[in-house]
Amino acid sequence: MSKLFNTRSHQVLNDLWLLVFRVSAGAFMITHGLPKLNRLFSGGSADFPDPLGVGGLFSNILAVSGEVLFPAMIILGLLTRLSAIPVIITMAVAAFVVHGNDPFQRKEMALLYLVVFTTILVFGAGKYSFDNFLGKKRR
Repeated sequence: MSKLFNTRSHQVLNDLWLLVFRVSAGAFMITHGLPKLNRLFSGGSADFPDPLGVGGLFSNILAVSGEVLFPAMIILGLLTRLSAIPVIITMAVAAFVVHGNDPFQRKEMALLYLVVFTTILVFGAGKYSFDNFLGKKRR
């Protein structure tokens, strides 16, 4: 019975979970960003929302970077903590600027992604990542 409520951390399980968490979070974010990527390449960026006042095309590029490029790097565990920052910024802009005046249900997904990628920023990629592999080569 005491093993059931054991609070000690198990490093192997922690690293496996960080892998699953990182890959699934990145994959979900990429599926969220693919329509924006398609819009970028189909020439529909001119009328893309411009919440920061930098132009529709540049706003679309920023959104695609935060929702496709950097999540792909997070999936690989490549520069994971650094890659999480643009995703966090993208989700903060989505929640507090784009959907700032909307009801909670409209900003809920952006807030959830914000928490998920902040968790990745805090805990990093774990053992099963390019970050870990490259870090070992430098030592």
